[in-house]
Amino acid sequence: MSKTVVEYMLTRLYDLGISDVFGVAGDYAFPIEDTICNSSHMRWIGNCNELNAAYAADGYARIKGMAALSTTFGVGELSAINAIAGSYAENLPIFHLVGMPASGVQKSKRLVHHTLGNGDFDIFYQLGQRLACAHAILTPENCITEMERLISTALKERRPVYIGLPSDYATMQVIEHSPVIPPKRPVSDKEILEKVVSLIIEKLIHSNNICVLPGILSARLGLSDNVQAFIDKTGLPYATMFMDKSILSESHPQYVGMYDGKLMTPEVREFVENSEYVLGIGAMMTDFNTGSFTANIKPKQFINIMPEYVEIGSVIYTSIYMEDVLSALTQRLPKRSYHQIKAKGLGEAMLADNGKITAQYLYPHLEKFFKPNDIIIAETGTSSMGLGFALLPEGAQFHNQTLWGSIGWATPASFGAALAAPSKRVILITGEGSHQLTVQEISQFVRFGLKPIILVLNNDGYLIERLLCDYPEAYYNDLAQWNYHQLPKAFGARDWHCEKVTTIDELNKALKVAGSTENASYIEIVTERYEASELAQKLKESKDSLYSF
Repeated sequence: MSKTVVEYMLTRLYDLGISDVFGVAGDYAFPIEDTICNSSHMRWIGNCNELNAAYAADGYARIKGMAALSTTFGVGELSAINAIAGSYAENLPIFHLVGMPASGVQKSKRLVHHTLGNGDFDIFYQLGQRLACAHAILTPENCITEMERLISTALKERRPVYIGLPSDYATMQVIEHSPVIPPKRPVSDKEILEKVVSLIIEKLIHSNNICVLPGILSARLGLSDNVQAFIDKTGLPYATMFMDKSILSESHPQYVGMYDGKLMTPEVREFVENSEYVLGIGAMMTDFNTGSFTANIKPKQFINIMPEYVEIGSVIYTSIYMEDVLSALTQRLPKRSYHQIKAKGLGEAMLADNGKITAQYLYPHLEKFFKPNDIIIAETGTSSMGLGFALLPEGAQFHNQTLWGSIGWATPASFGAALAAPSKRVILITGEGSHQLTVQEISQFVRFGLKPIILVLNNDGYLIERLLCDYPEAYYNDLAQWNYHQLPKAFGARDWHCEKVTTIDELNKALKVAGSTENASYIEIVTERYEASELAQKLKESKDSLYSF
């Protein structure tokens, strides 16, 4: 049975495992939205605005591997573009479906709404191309071949693609072509692969002092199980950097802890930097991963297996792929005992004399609150910094937008994650400043019957900015004062456990209820204005290294 262009496009996305499409209603995108809503196997997820929708798609993709977003021409797609940029930076495949004016309207350059009034219909498409690894405007003639190209590129590069769909083309029948042969998985050059694997083995085989740094790119490629198999087979110890937290189990006996240069965990720093060899697997040496560039891994000791090349010292070997290198190393490296240290968590929660909630109490207490298989979404800022060095239980996931770092990401991203994994406990930890940007998405948790645990840290302003700027008490770091714990009721929640806590006793009781109730929980946690984790304080001390280049 022949399909329309929009039907074919959505069918191919469903074949990939995408059953939910995030977005906001818009007239040029009606053919997309109507087809989704009339489908028996796809679901329209309406969001409060396009930025939130794209953040939610980002969170969904972190759990399911990919996601779909629908926006209308111009106003809708531009509202989403910041979040799309974040997904591009952090290697998340988002299929961005843009409903466009009809092809005849565009060709005649008619002055219609959602345009700049100058007859230019290409400008937004051109903007979208800069934040996409592939792009196309679908027509009945090119629909089949272009969808396969877009899918192949998105899954290979793990980044967003832009799919424009003029409203008249959307409802036209696809013009059939000969069957499209799906592209084969790229295979490494055998000679280069053998040379590189032999070089790595030659270096590692005689050393008893090695540390593996599994990186986020291995997880984005769906190779976490391959990396874990490599770790299990060889017995090698491993640490993770901030962006890579929880991509492998933190309860594994070979896990040694979080590495953050000179800023934190000196025993882990000494272990990593004193290793004869450090083996990265998709490791990205960004500012927050390297402790404000204080990491000291010498080139001669560093080997990094990246998605499409391997770097050994200062030499880069191309035409080889991570999956093939990992497979060969797993087969050929024997299991041995290696020197290692034991990973440590945050320790015991420290009680304050006045009963107030301090960072030294809050974050160690939350560490013990987490359960196996939790999905923890931590906002950019002091909340994620406080939890980055918590030792997570088996199967727990920790997600943070470490590289892009757009405040407001976490609230809608946790909504997307909850939709992607409705059977798991989703815990959102956010500062009140970030929360204000995207707080409307609480209503979507209510709308879809989801039951998150939301912890909002209220420290009377933008704490991370107070710590990093030269004038902490500057007016730009102040916020409007909201009654945060009353927001869920305003957004339609009837049976949520909502509470504002200001003391340790109140916090303990509230978390006990949150951990035992079958309903959602929303807890506003009030602390002193400058109550910050150790890492946040360290960043304050090292801010010159972040901004002096």
